[in-house]
Amino acid sequence: MKYGIALFPAKKLQDLANSFRMRYDSHYAWIPPHITVKEPFEVSDDNLPYITAKLREIASNLSPVEIDVYKVDTFSPQSNTIFFKIREHKTLTALYEKLHSEPFEENKKYKFIPHVTIGQDLSKDEVADIVGRLKMKKVEHHEVIDRMQLMYQLENGSWTVYETFRLGE
Repeated sequence: MKYGIALFPAKKLQDLANSFRMRYDSHYAWIPPHITVKEPFEVSDDNLPYITAKLREIASNLSPVEIDVYKVDTFSPQSNTIFFKIREHKTLTALYEKLHSEPFEENKKYKFIPHVTIGQDLSKDEVADIVGRLKMKKVEHHEVIDRMQLMYQLENGSWTVYETFRLGE
């Protein structure tokens, strides 16, 4: 089965993200606004108890994660994705690094750019227009997130929480 690991920000940021996602994100109905800290990966039913035990151990040994959203940005031209950019913080980086070392696979495909997606699967012209308008808006949000979620993908493509792990003790 396909799993991923995400952080869910507070309702205030989720509401703001959803105000854009309803219009600009083709995955709006599949998963709430989130920060992906581990891209989708396959786990067998036999290996799932081991993975959840490792996640519990990682979570208990790390501090809650600070996020600081500070602007709207895009991955264009590599991808027509629009997002709220999050400043790198040592707590977020530490979590990401732990989730990309043994027993988890390292991410060799992308550099970690912390963000909350607000638009995707748009045309190049739509991205340029939307980002141009949104960059004029001031976006600021700071919070501390004390939980990470192991998600799994359903047959219809949507994601749901399998287990929640509290960061720190």
